[in-house]
Amino acid sequence: MTENNDKKLVSQYLEGDKKALEILIIQYLKPIYGFIYRYVANRSDAEDITQETFVRMWRNLKKFDRQKNFKTWIFTIAKNAAIDFFRKKKAIPFSEFNNEKGENVILDTLEDPAFLPDEILERKDTSNLITSAVEKLSSSNQLLISLRYNNQFTFREIAEFLGEPINTVKSRSRRAVMVLKKLLKP
Repeated sequence: MTENNDKKLVSQYLEGDKKALEILIIQYLKPIYGFIYRYVANRSDAEDITQETFVRMWRNLKKFDRQKNFKTWIFTIAKNAAIDFFRKKKAIPFSEFNNEKGENVILDTLEDPAFLPDEILERKDTSNLITSAVEKLSSSNQLLISLRYNNQFTFREIAEFLGEPINTVKSRSRRAVMVLKKLLKP
């Protein structure tokens, strides 16, 4: 998912190539769903919000400023769709990472089944520690950590997404990582 490729696909779609939109959706479906699922911790709600995100993207694609980063734009739409969902529900469980079955969403995204069983157990223990530490952060720092390490956003993309100066984002990230290091010390 490169920025130039995204801009090219947007241009192609706006020029009438419907396949370009399909490619954009395929590229961003899993990352957007994963991002939303971490917020709502419910598959059905995450699917609905993901669908709403892509409907909003499609409706507003003609208004998209091609000088901006598409990845940041679509994740902003996803964030706003999730916030709208929570406003309707009147509950905002940003710090919950467990779904209705009690499964930990963070662990599911960190586990790699290709590892040997003892490695998986060790990774799971580490994941539990990290998840527990992340849950102790403020919701804004949880979002920052999620964007940076789960969704591989650059600091510039995070700054654009949050509407904050890049140096503020870098500082907040450093402080959040320092807090995590303290929480993870034995």
